Amino acid sequence: MTYRPILASLCAASLLALSAQPALAQDAEKEAPAETIEPQVKSRDLSGTFGGQRISYTATIGETVLTSDKGEPEAVIVTTSYVKDPKDTSRPVFFIYNGGPGSGSVWLQMGAFGPKRVAIPSDARDDGAPPYPLVDNPDSLLDVADLVFIDPPGTGFSYLTDEADPEDYYGLRQDARAVAEVIRRWINDNGRWGSPKYLGGESYGTTRTAMVVDELEGATYNDVGLNGLILISTILDFAAREPTPGNEMAYIVTLPNMAAAAYYHGKVQAPSVEAIAEEARQFAIGPFATALLKGQDLPDAERAAVRAELSRLTGLSERYLDQANLRVTSQRFYKELLRDRGLTIGRLDARYTGEDYDDAGETPDSDPSFYGIDAGYTAAINQWARETLGFETDRGYNSIGSEPGRNWDWSLPGQGRNAYLNVAPFIGRAMRQNSQLRVFNAQGWYDFATPFFGAEYSLKRMGIPQDRVTYEYYDAGHMMYIRDEDRAKLSADIRAFIRNR
Repeated sequence: MTYRPILASLCAASLLALSAQPALAQDAEKEAPAETIEPQVKSRDLSGTFGGQRISYTATIGETVLTSDKGEPEAVIVTTSYVKDPKDTSRPVFFIYNGGPGSGSVWLQMGAFGPKRVAIPSDARDDGAPPYPLVDNPDSLLDVADLVFIDPPGTGFSYLTDEADPEDYYGLRQDARAVAEVIRRWINDNGRWGSPKYLGGESYGTTRTAMVVDELEGATYNDVGLNGLILISTILDFAAREPTPGNEMAYIVTLPNMAAAAYYHGKVQAPSVEAIAEEARQFAIGPFATALLKGQDLPDAERAAVRAELSRLTGLSERYLDQANLRVTSQRFYKELLRDRGLTIGRLDARYTGEDYDDAGETPDSDPSFYGIDAGYTAAINQWARETLGFETDRGYNSIGSEPGRNWDWSLPGQGRNAYLNVAPFIGRAMRQNSQLRVFNAQGWYDFATPFFGAEYSLKRMGIPQDRVTYEYYDAGHMMYIRDEDRAKLSADIRAFIRNR
C-alpha cells in the first residue's frame, strides 16, 4: 500500500483520461477513482499563558486523506495543531498521539499538553456527572514547541472509507506507515523540514513511536530526522507482560507495582514509594526471579523465605501466596489487596478504588480508574473540536474505539504478540544511527497497564545508549497528568528535555 496526495492522484487520472483512445473510454470510466473527499480544515486564532509566557497561536483541526495505489480515498486522518508562528521554522514541533490501539489523542490533548484541559478531580475520585469545565492549561508545552495531535486510523474523528481494507491500516506496521505519512505531509505542507522534531505518545502510543521512528528514520527515501522520542507509560516488550503459564517475567516486572500499590493503600510500611519500589526491584530480579526459575526444584526453606518477603512487600497473606504458587496475576491482585475492605483497585491507576457487585471472586467487575474519568474527557474533546474550533461531522469521537483493537495485526517478521513481540530494538537502532536522538521515559508508580519496571527492563537492554535516555517517575498511574501536581511535573520535565537538545 502506498499513499499519494489526492491532488496528484486527480491530476494523474485526468491525464490518463485525456490520452485514452475513444474505444477505451468506457473502461477508463470504470477504473476511475471513487468520489474524492474534500478535506475539512478549520482554524482559529487564540491566545493563552503557557509556561509563564503569554502566547498567541493558531489552532487548526484538519483532515488528511490517504489514498490507495489507484487513487481511491481510503483513510481520513484528523490532526489538531497548535502553532505559535507559522513563519518561525526554528521552533520545535512535537507530534503526539495516544495508544489503545484504538485510542484517540483526547487524553494527552485535553488532559496534559493542549492549551485547554478538562477539570476533573485530581485525587483519584471519579469525574461524576456534567458539566466538566474546560479550563486554561498553563502546563501546555506551547511555550517550547508547536503541537500536532494525531488521531490514527479508526480513532477520534478519523475513519476508513468503504473502499479501504481494514487490514491495510489496523496493525503494527500498517498503522505506523499511515501515521508517518501524515507526519511527512504536515511537515511538507507547513514548511517545517528544518525544525527540530519530537515524536511521542502514551501507552500503545509508545509502541507506535518505536514503529513510526523506524518508518521515519529507517526509510531509504524521504527520511525524517528526529531530535527526541517522548514515551509516556511505556510498553515495548509485550512478552514480559503476558502471564501465560511458564512466562515468569510477567510476575517479575509487576511485583514492584504491587509493592507501590500496597504502600499507597497502607498495606505495607516504607519511608516512601520510591523506597518500597526499589526494595521490590531488587527482590524481583534477585531471590524472587531465582525462586520462580527453579520451579518445582525450589527447596521448602527457600520457598518459605521468598513467600515471607513477598508477603511483606505486597501486603498479601502468606497463605494466599502459597495457594498461588508465589505467582499472583495483576487481575487477582486488584481484587485481593483490599478484599477485607470490600474494595478493588484500579488497573490504569491503583490509587482508584471501586465496589464490585460482591466481595467474592478472583477479579474485579471493571476498572474504577477508567470509568472514573472517561465521561469528562469525551465531553471535553467534543465541546472543544465542535463548538470552539468549528469542526463539522456527524461521526462520534472514538476516545477508545473497539474496531482497531479487535482487528489489530500484531505480527512482525520473526515475531508475534503471543510469541515474543518486542519493539524496543527499533528505538535502539534509531539511536545508534542518529547520534543526537534522545529518549524521555515517564512512568507512574501506580500503573499496572504498563508497569514501570517493565519499561525499565525494555529500555535498559543491550543496544540502547543509556546516556541519552531520561527516566522520570510520578505519584499517579497510567495517566499521571490527571493528578495536578504530576501534570505540572510532567510538563516541566518534558519542557526541560526539549530545551536541552
